[in-house]
Amino acid sequence: MDFLHRNGVLIIQHLQKDYRAYYNYLNFMSNVGDPRNIFSIYFPLWFQLNQTVGTKMIWVAVIGDWFNLIFKWILFGHRPYWWIQETHIYPNHSSPCLEQFPTTCETGPGSPSGHAMGSSCVWYVMVTAALSYTVSWMDKSSTTLHRLTWSFLWSLFWLIQISVCISRVFIATHFPHQVILGVIGGMLVAEAFEHTPGIQTASLSTYLKTNLFLFLFALGFYLLLRLLDIDLLWSVPIAKKWCANPDWIHIDTTPFAGLVRNLGVLFGLGFAINSEMFLRSCRGENGYKLSFRLLCVVASLTTLQLYHFIKIPTHAEHLFYVLSFCKSASIPMTVVALIPYCIHVLMKPSEKKMN
Repeated sequence: MDFLHRNGVLIIQHLQKDYRAYYNYLNFMSNVGDPRNIFSIYFPLWFQLNQTVGTKMIWVAVIGDWFNLIFKWILFGHRPYWWIQETHIYPNHSSPCLEQFPTTCETGPGSPSGHAMGSSCVWYVMVTAALSYTVSWMDKSSTTLHRLTWSFLWSLFWLIQISVCISRVFIATHFPHQVILGVIGGMLVAEAFEHTPGIQTASLSTYLKTNLFLFLFALGFYLLLRLLDIDLLWSVPIAKKWCANPDWIHIDTTPFAGLVRNLGVLFGLGFAINSEMFLRSCRGENGYKLSFRLLCVVASLTTLQLYHFIKIPTHAEHLFYVLSFCKSASIPMTVVALIPYCIHVLMKPSEKKMN
């Protein structure tokens, strides 16, 4: 691994030296790959346009991030910004210098990259969905147009993935091999869900059982390794030790924070999609109207931007996890049930007046 790490540091130094002028773009692409954007931007947009794709997107994101957590616990991957300080391969304390940024100091293990994995699995779902849609309305004779569309969408996919990967390497939070593993892992998870149609008709019981299994497996795995005297939170004190600015350390980058966030989202989706409000609005007459869907998209995206102003207290870790679960669960409940139902109720009086 020292060979990969040492050469990875050279690549990071090259990027930070020769591409410093592109920091704003790379920082933007790092935010594009942030798994949290899946729930606040991609999901509300796609769910109202195509409920099948939106539902699949949540399942892929949650299961993909869960696998990412398990693999991070297994692989014990270092992050560049602390590895150069902890390693002994550099003689006479001649450790290379890597610049740190406000988004550098993530506290969990580094392999595979969660940003790269989340970005690749969700964009894989979006690209395959868009291709399926174009195939359905294209004539059989328009083979050339289909090929052009296929080439454009997959080129866009790889452009975004490469940009996200470079951005994560540039800020010294990942080595190159970690982002490559993330992209491959995300695509495998997304492809697996292309052959899992059962999630579209899953009951609330299925959602609850899946949530319980994911939580108990992760907790059991954590406790088992603790019994073997293996600390799965080993990376947190190292991250705090070598981060250039203590204010850049955030509790929401710890391994359990991501797990709680994902479980909350999956629970919220299961509760919302099996609710009476969802059945009356999205599955009713209005659910087929373009105006209704567009209103839901705009209202959902606007409302979820306000969620960024809700700051969860971080002084008590257990309280943070509970509130984080509740906040995450409220996102799909708002997008899937609450907002569509409110718009459905508001549209009823106007329809009566027109009649």
